[in-house]
Amino acid sequence: MWLLPILSILCSLVARIFYRFRVSGPSVPREGPLLLVANHPNALLDPALVTAAARRPVRFLAKSPLLSDWRFGWLMKAGGAIPVYRRIDDPASTDQNVETFRAVLDALADGAAIGIFPEGITHSEPSLARLKTGAARMALDFAVAHGHVFPIVPVGLVLRDKDVYRSEALAVIGDPIVWDDLAGRTAEEQTAVHELTQRIDTGLREVTVNLERWEDRPLVEWAEQIWATEKRAPRDPADQVARLEQATKVLAALRCRSAEEWKPFARRLRSYGRRLGRLGLRPSNLAVRTDLSASLSWTVRRLHWLGPPAVVLAGAALVIFRIPYELTGLIVRAFKPAEEVASTAKVLVGALLYGLWVVLLAILVGAFAHWMAGVAALILLPVVGVAGMRIRERWRGAWGDVRRFFLMRSRRELIEQLRREQSELAEQLVALYRTWRKISQ
Repeated sequence: MWLLPILSILCSLVARIFYRFRVSGPSVPREGPLLLVANHPNALLDPALVTAAARRPVRFLAKSPLLSDWRFGWLMKAGGAIPVYRRIDDPASTDQNVETFRAVLDALADGAAIGIFPEGITHSEPSLARLKTGAARMALDFAVAHGHVFPIVPVGLVLRDKDVYRSEALAVIGDPIVWDDLAGRTAEEQTAVHELTQRIDTGLREVTVNLERWEDRPLVEWAEQIWATEKRAPRDPADQVARLEQATKVLAALRCRSAEEWKPFARRLRSYGRRLGRLGLRPSNLAVRTDLSASLSWTVRRLHWLGPPAVVLAGAALVIFRIPYELTGLIVRAFKPAEEVASTAKVLVGALLYGLWVVLLAILVGAFAHWMAGVAALILLPVVGVAGMRIRERWRGAWGDVRRFFLMRSRRELIEQLRREQSELAEQLVALYRTWRKISQ
């Protein structure tokens, strides 16, 4: 477990380099026994994201074949992973889970943080899979053995395009699950196991987005953005995820209750979203000021991104790292990994190629200049690469803002019409929400 002490730092670097990664919600306890339960959309990157969000070393339960896989096993063992023996992998090995439970309980007793994905599988379904009972049974066994409960914290991973480099990724940390009343109940009591598993499921659903079907995703996102813009809702990512989950429930209830009401509303919402999409706008853009003072303030805040140091740094990073970037894409595409493991493949292949490339360049610099210059190159090249990537992202964002600004200034009548329609849609959403609350109470 030599990697465990620095695991949170490495995971944070991986998460923030591959994704535009953010963490929202309360901080997890930094010391003492802790069980982190998370959804599992993204294979081996999910433990990295959970560890980055936790900001402390986390030991994960992992299916046993991973620990014997020559590609990943060494990394899993170095990070302190605890093997789980699943019936679907080898029915004859499930008896060894007695040792798994003992290892988990010993680790918790030592004050470790344990990570578990209670769905039991990584998948690309639009909603949580049915949870396994292992997390609940481990927690109940610990409480009986030690006479006290400990925090069980849900972590929701919300990924915009999980296999796309520099796409948005969010880890939402939920409130600890309340289970003091179950302390003293054993893992042999099925009612206690079922109840705690249900509470874990509820906690996870509060920090994830669970769609009926992937086709609903655009509708849910447009509904949330319209609501948030018109009602000036908080911009905190955790609040946004809560609104997305709520919008999912409201729209699903409308679909079940009345097809006559659902179809025209869905058609109007979808049409409005497509119109904004063709213009390259989002609902929040319609609330942005486009007067001269606002545009001057925006320009002043971003001028430094166009200065010579930024231009040189971004250009240098683009040239220096173009070869490993292209090679990573070519190799991953050649293997055609499944959607759930595509990002993991990109991270592992990219880490290897970029690492070798930096070492090679450092050796060349040392050979043609001085060995100290080679050491400096080894340290500075990764910094140049990350800084250049961030600068280019700022440029793309700024260019999009400029284009939207001139569009809104030049087509005022169309923008005003869209604002009126957006306001009407927001009022419809309010009415639907009120109806849903009455029915659900």
